[in-house]
Amino acid sequence: MRSLIDIFDLSVAELDGLIEKANDIIDNPAKYAESCKGKKLATLFFEPSTRTRLSFEAAMLELGGNVIGFSEASSSSAAKGESIADTAKVISGYADIIAMRHPKEGAPYVASKNATVPIINAGDGGHAHPTQTLTDLLTISREKGRLNNLTVGFCGDLKYGRTVHSLISALTRYEGIKVVLVSPEELKVPGYVRDGLLIKNGMEFVETTDLDKAMPELDILYMTRIQRERFPDQDEYERLKDSYILTLDKLENAKKDLSILHPLPRVNEISVKIDADPRACYFKQAYNGKYIRMALILKLLEDAKNGIEGEDIEKDCIVNEIRCKNPSCITSVEQELEHKFRYADEDGGVYRCIYCEKKGKKS
Repeated sequence: MRSLIDIFDLSVAELDGLIEKANDIIDNPAKYAESCKGKKLATLFFEPSTRTRLSFEAAMLELGGNVIGFSEASSSSAAKGESIADTAKVISGYADIIAMRHPKEGAPYVASKNATVPIINAGDGGHAHPTQTLTDLLTISREKGRLNNLTVGFCGDLKYGRTVHSLISALTRYEGIKVVLVSPEELKVPGYVRDGLLIKNGMEFVETTDLDKAMPELDILYMTRIQRERFPDQDEYERLKDSYILTLDKLENAKKDLSILHPLPRVNEISVKIDADPRACYFKQAYNGKYIRMALILKLLEDAKNGIEGEDIEKDCIVNEIRCKNPSCITSVEQELEHKFRYADEDGGVYRCIYCEKKGKKS
C-alpha cells in the first residue's frame, strides 16, 4: 500500500502533477465535488493542530467524502497504551485513507507498515511534515511562477522545525536553488539535513545568525516559530524564543517581490503590521493547503485502487544491531518495535534510524 511519509516518496513529476491538480481544483471546484463520494478519511491527531487537521477535513468534505477521527491523544486508545501498529490495523477497517499527526518521530511510518489503507504523515515530532511541504511548493509556484532559480531563506527554529526539514528536502530536487539558513547557533539545522541533504546534493547554502544581512538577496523568506513543545529544556526556550522578530523596518532592504511564508501558527515572530504588506503570503499559504491535500487524497486513493505499492526502504536495513537513542523516536515508546538502521555514510560506518534519521554506529 502506497503512503506519503516523506516528501521523497514523491518524484518530481508527481510533485508537479499534484501542483497542477491543485491548481485545477482551485479553478474548477465543482468538477471535484463528488470525487470521494462514499469514501472516509480518518484524521488521527495525537497532538494539537488547527490548520493541518481542519484543512484535511475540509479537503475530504469538499471532495464529497466523510471524516472520522480524533484531535488529541487523550481521546484515543493511546491513552490506554494501545500501540501505533494496532491503531493503524483497527482504523484501516473503518476508513479508506488516514492522516496521522504524532509527537514521536517515525510513528506514521510504523502505521503505514501495519495499515491496509494509505497513511499520510501530517507531522511526526521534529522530523517531517510532507503535506506542509506540498502546501509550500504550491504557494511558491503560484507566487513566483517557478520552483527553480530561487534564493530561499529559512529563519528561526531550524533544529526542531519539521516544516523546514521537509521543504529543504523537496528543494534539493530543483535546479538553481540557494538556501540561506538564519538561526541562533543552538537552533541550526540538524546533521542529517546539512550533511545528508544540502551537502550530499551539492546545494549552495549559507548558515548565518544575521537576518538583516541576508535579507536583500532573498526571493522567499520562510519564517518559523520557536517551538516551546519541542524543547527538552524550557530555560533554553525562554532564552531563544524572541531571537528573530520580523517587523516592517526589517523589510526596507528586501526585494519588492519577496514572498514571506510561515507554516503557522505564529506567536510574535512576524508583526501583525506586515499582514497588509503584499509580500505577506502566509494566509494564502494556509488556504492553499486545503487544495493540495485534496489533490493528494485523490492521488493516493487512485494509487490504492490500482494496487500501486510504495518503495521498500527496509530492504538493506540492519535490525537490532544498533539501538536508537533518540528520546523522540517512536522506538522509545513502542517497546517491541525493532530498531532498524540503514547506511548513511558507508565509508564512515554511519547509519541512520529509518524512523527518525538520527545517527548510529555499529559497536
